[in-house]
Amino acid sequence: MPAKKTKETDELEEKKSSPKKSSTKASEKKTTKKATAKSTVKKSTKKEKEVVVEEKDQNNTDSVSKTEVSKEKPVETNDFDWNEFEQGIQSLDQNQIDEFENLINENFVDTYNDNVIQGEVINITEREAIIDINAKSEGVISLNEFRYNPDLKIGDKVEVIVDVQEDKTGQLVLSHRKARTIKAWERVNEAHEKETIVTGFVKCRTKGGMIVDVFGLEAFLPGSQIDVKPIRDYDQYVNKNMEFRIVKINHEFKNVVVSHKALIEADIEEQKKEIISQLEKGQVLEGVVKNITTYGVFIDLGGVDGLIHITDLSWNRINHPSEILELDQKLNVVILDFDDDKSRIQLGVKQLSKHPWENLDADLKEGDKVKGKVSVLADYGAFIEIVDGVEGLVHVSEMSWSTHLRSAQDFVNIGDEVEAVILTLDREDRKMSLGIKQLTSDPWTDITKKYPVDSKHKGKIRNFTNFGVFVELEEGIDGLVYISDLSWTKKIKHPSELFTISDEIEVVVLELDVNERKLSLGHKQTKDNPWDKYLKTYAVDTTHNLKIDSITDRGGLINLSEELVAIVPKKHMVKEDGSELAVGEETEFKVIECNGDFKRIVLSHTSMFKKAKPSTPKKPKKKDNLDKSTLGDIEALADLKKQMEDEESKS
Repeated sequence: MPAKKTKETDELEEKKSSPKKSSTKASEKKTTKKATAKSTVKKSTKKEKEVVVEEKDQNNTDSVSKTEVSKEKPVETNDFDWNEFEQGIQSLDQNQIDEFENLINENFVDTYNDNVIQGEVINITEREAIIDINAKSEGVISLNEFRYNPDLKIGDKVEVIVDVQEDKTGQLVLSHRKARTIKAWERVNEAHEKETIVTGFVKCRTKGGMIVDVFGLEAFLPGSQIDVKPIRDYDQYVNKNMEFRIVKINHEFKNVVVSHKALIEADIEEQKKEIISQLEKGQVLEGVVKNITTYGVFIDLGGVDGLIHITDLSWNRINHPSEILELDQKLNVVILDFDDDKSRIQLGVKQLSKHPWENLDADLKEGDKVKGKVSVLADYGAFIEIVDGVEGLVHVSEMSWSTHLRSAQDFVNIGDEVEAVILTLDREDRKMSLGIKQLTSDPWTDITKKYPVDSKHKGKIRNFTNFGVFVELEEGIDGLVYISDLSWTKKIKHPSELFTISDEIEVVVLELDVNERKLSLGHKQTKDNPWDKYLKTYAVDTTHNLKIDSITDRGGLINLSEELVAIVPKKHMVKEDGSELAVGEETEFKVIECNGDFKRIVLSHTSMFKKAKPSTPKKPKKKDNLDKSTLGDIEALADLKKQMEDEESKS
């Protein structure tokens, strides 16, 4: 320790005594440090730059301290470099530092931020592409990311992003796909903001539209945005480049919607304004069938759409516009009407030709017979087309002489060729009414001869009501059978209990009113009234040996004939031993009631052995709450009675 201390002391003394020698050593040290500094600059990084700045600040501090020391010794400080004197390092000018920073910014690549970098392909292997991005090492990218560009070659400039700083092998991994996506979104957003036109590649068809590649992103092209007119064949656009305008971006779901129709609309907007400004009612224009619906046809007038309603397509009645028109067909139309801003234009085709009523035979008049085809059917009647565009209505009441109205479908069908008589003809209002029943004579004209009162006939049941049935004797002649005239013996709540529609029954004419066209019929009158016989056979108190056919809650039922059923009340079914009659049991019964008006016969078995008790008058019940008479009241009454008897005897 002492030796070392002596050596340090000697060196300090030698330094103080020999300033020139120290200066020489400092100069040598300066040369060595200068060379080292130059080498450091070439291999420097940002951290080294910071070190240089810190050294500069430290040097400045040391310079200040040396300046303070120099106050003791008069030395020139303007040209003397104390930093070089103290540390042997030459201080750098600020311009040199700025130049060094600019050089770093221009050539150094920051691999720690997700920035898109421009790289160069320097080599291509079977699976990967080697990219130089001016970093410490080259990066690699899988060739799968360049499928869209099969012509990739060495020297091509590509956009990449640092995916992995260093993989397990120490390799820098880059991504071209991610870089394209980032750049694509930047371009898409810019195109959307500036409303610029972009070019996209139609990749495939999907539900409701097409998938389009725009800047490497998949965008959706709705079917309604392909063209101004409906597209029937989407496949014609697949694998083709088209121009689009980005109309919508959803940043949350990363969705992009493009439109080709917007470009077309923009092109025809001026043309549309010019056409609209020249529109006038009655103007004839040429158009193209754009769309066909059930209610009409849309016509393209060169950028402006108009509608032809189905009723304005033809003077003839048609069921669907496709019967006379087809898509993309060219035709002349006339402008019928439009709204104030001319956005809705009503067109017509039939107005370009004469109305068929104008070509109708002038000699045609009421009462004439005509032939035509059934064009329309309704519940109230049928329309008959006499000539093209001229129709007449046959009301359902004019189809048959029958007063029982039915539907027109019961008489004719669409397409039937029929003959009719003109009933009314109005050429001004272009209306015509026809009749079919007029082709035959009115059956009521000689009905008294055909259907006199008390005559028997057969008819068909056409309809039921709560009060009876309507029976058709022939076409045009219906009669009513009241429910009370259906059966002699059965109580009927509704005619459907006995008959069904279309049943053929025998009837008798009861009443006939020619003026009112009313015919009253009866069905039971076709048979003798069985009650004339029943009242004699089953008179009250007569006895009969009969069998119980069935039992109900009310009692037993006995079938006296096919139409007549007698009832045995429960209390009259008791036998002499106290038991009740059973089904199928045969015994003696007494008739206790026989009423032809109510169509009822009541029997009793109990009455056969049990005599009826003589009826005795019932004694009046004494009232408990009678007022008690006093003795004085009774005596007064007795005197009054005796006085009255005396007066009667005297008289």
